Amino acid sequence: MAESTIVDAHGRPIRKAELKKELAAPSMTGVRQVWHNGIASNLTPDRLGMILRAAENNDGHDYLTLAEEMEEREPHYASVLGTRKRAVSGLDVVVESATDDPADVRLADAVRDLVRDAVFGDLIEDLLDALGKGYSVAEIMWNTRGGQWWPREYVWRDPRFFRFDQATGRELRLIDPENVAQGVPLAPYKFIVHKPRLKAGIPLRGGLARLVAVSYMAKSYTLTDWLAFAEVFGMPLRLGRYNDSAKPDEVDILRAAVANLGSDAAAILPEGMKIEFQEIANTQGGADLFKGLAEWIDKQTSKAVLGQTMTTDDGSSQAQATVHNDVREDIQRADARHLGVSLNRDLVKPFIDLNYGVQRRYPNIRIHVPEPEDLKQLVTALKDLVPLGLKVESSVISDKLGLPDPEKDADILMPEQQAVTTVESARNQSLKTAQNRESVVTESEPDFAEIAEAEDDWQVQLAPLVDPIERLARRVADEGGNEEDFLARLGEVLDEMDETELVRRLASSTFKARGLGDAGDD
Repeated sequence: MAESTIVDAHGRPIRKAELKKELAAPSMTGVRQVWHNGIASNLTPDRLGMILRAAENNDGHDYLTLAEEMEEREPHYASVLGTRKRAVSGLDVVVESATDDPADVRLADAVRDLVRDAVFGDLIEDLLDALGKGYSVAEIMWNTRGGQWWPREYVWRDPRFFRFDQATGRELRLIDPENVAQGVPLAPYKFIVHKPRLKAGIPLRGGLARLVAVSYMAKSYTLTDWLAFAEVFGMPLRLGRYNDSAKPDEVDILRAAVANLGSDAAAILPEGMKIEFQEIANTQGGADLFKGLAEWIDKQTSKAVLGQTMTTDDGSSQAQATVHNDVREDIQRADARHLGVSLNRDLVKPFIDLNYGVQRRYPNIRIHVPEPEDLKQLVTALKDLVPLGLKVESSVISDKLGLPDPEKDADILMPEQQAVTTVESARNQSLKTAQNRESVVTESEPDFAEIAEAEDDWQVQLAPLVDPIERLARRVADEGGNEEDFLARLGEVLDEMDETELVRRLASSTFKARGLGDAGDD
């Protein structure tokens, strides 16, 4: 078979004839089957220890089965793990060009078309299955259209179809009839392998299911014991009483009535017999014990998966949840970054190489995590800075606030003073148009010299009015009076106040202002 000159990240040449084949399909009787015996039903501490130790020795079949069942059987674990997955799958996928060179931009546009394909969204969900199990694999079903290679479908493959190499524990290999024990290398450009770096070490030991497995088992025991406790102590004790003259068949009737009363809630007894109900004391403590243990285990699971408990468990305030949500944001960013690395390595590079040849630089897929912004703080800052000369594009602010651009004839919100000015301006313009005349309004600069002259010696002008008030204030203070005493005695100084000089200066200034105004009109 002819080999391509294109090689993958491991230096293996591409066999284009294999790209359209389904290489990891399951079968009914082969080594890759979708049906497996359950693990969780008979899980014991010894059994769990054996499963985890087997995974440590590169036999992850039972561990992966348990991880699958944990998501199916434990509501809290399924909830928080789903929350973590959706925190990434719900983000926007951004394609960045390597440079502004037209050739690089063209490659980025091609990858954007790849990302916009409907099947890409399902791929993200499938790859995030690696969070629980440690790794996830999707097989690319390539097809050619218009002379280009395009993924027709991304098929999620059961992680039990693969195993890691025995030497390093990092190279994932496909279990195949040719080599069941060690597996065969994955065909280049056929598989997208996502191995999130949740911890250092081999991927098979890095899944969240391994971290939560003991808590899952402990909660299973807790719920089993709680149900047994509720069955025994959840109903009052039923006592049947009969007298010494009761016959054996009558005693049997009473025994059956007592035994079935819990479900039938009705009984027929011979005369002289009775059933009594007695509450069992001190049972509340047992119920609280089981409830507290189950809730504590749930909180540990929340910490393991989300990094916090405030947004999932009871007892949190809005402020606490906001603070703890920042911790979850760090995890979200890490998950998004790891997923972007896998997509760029196993999808973007193969797509570009097959269609455009090997490149020095490749477009980059980035899972965009938006920066949280305090919009109220932003608006306050703009209110203070724009009047000082800060230049900001209105479209940028509209985008941040999520507001669309207004239509041409739409009613537009504006400041109240500006709105009044606009209405008055429109009214005046209409009046001028109706009168069919033009007017030019000119404003002259104020004569600051005249203003300064008018304001000169203002203290001398006001002294006859202010001095009597100041003298009264000093007298009241010397006499130990207060503000009310001062206000009550203001009438005493009216005769002392002389407004003659102030009136004379006001009249003179008014006369000058009128004269200057008339001269300006000419």
